[in-house]
Amino acid sequence: MKLLLSAMAGALVLMGGTALAETPVSATADLNVRAGPGPQYPVIGVLTAGQSATLSGCLENSKWCTIAEADGQGWVYSDYLTADFGGRTIVLTERPSDADIAIVQPPAEFQTDAVYTGAIEPGSPAEVFPEPPTAVRTYVTSHRLEPVYLEGEVVSGAILPDTVDLQEIPDYDYRYVYVNGQPAVIDPATRRIVYVMR
Repeated sequence: MKLLLSAMAGALVLMGGTALAETPVSATADLNVRAGPGPQYPVIGVLTAGQSATLSGCLENSKWCTIAEADGQGWVYSDYLTADFGGRTIVLTERPSDADIAIVQPPAEFQTDAVYTGAIEPGSPAEVFPEPPTAVRTYVTSHRLEPVYLEGEVVSGAILPDTVDLQEIPDYDYRYVYVNGQPAVIDPATRRIVYVMR
């Protein structure tokens, strides 16, 4: 599924009757936009690396934030968003404590029963890996695995914990696993996600 969020809303977003300040943000990697605040929610789009969006706000004590878009709201993981704070571009999760980011409420159908078996470590998305050959993509999609659910988001360059079992791909140096519902190709030596299949 490759759905690009192309039109970001520029108007103030109303949540719970309170107007929230707009905060322009930019994605540092191809970032999933989910239907809710967590990896257990389906992916409804992708904010591509370098693409801008308008931040509506973030859940309190959480890395999940909402962005405004033409068709409604989507949720993104703030480790992969940057914004301007006092003239400096800073990763959203490392923003100053006095940053004017609105606190938003989770959706009414918020699922709190997700069980995470570890956490994805944010890595450097700077290195670009080639798209796997068609035979590899076909193998991975036709040999589905039970997904593992990890705190964080599935992006190229992120690192999986040692507790995640990686599956072999015939005649290919990389391995694969389904993380948070998405197939990902992994470098077994570094455990870095080298490609996310969308």
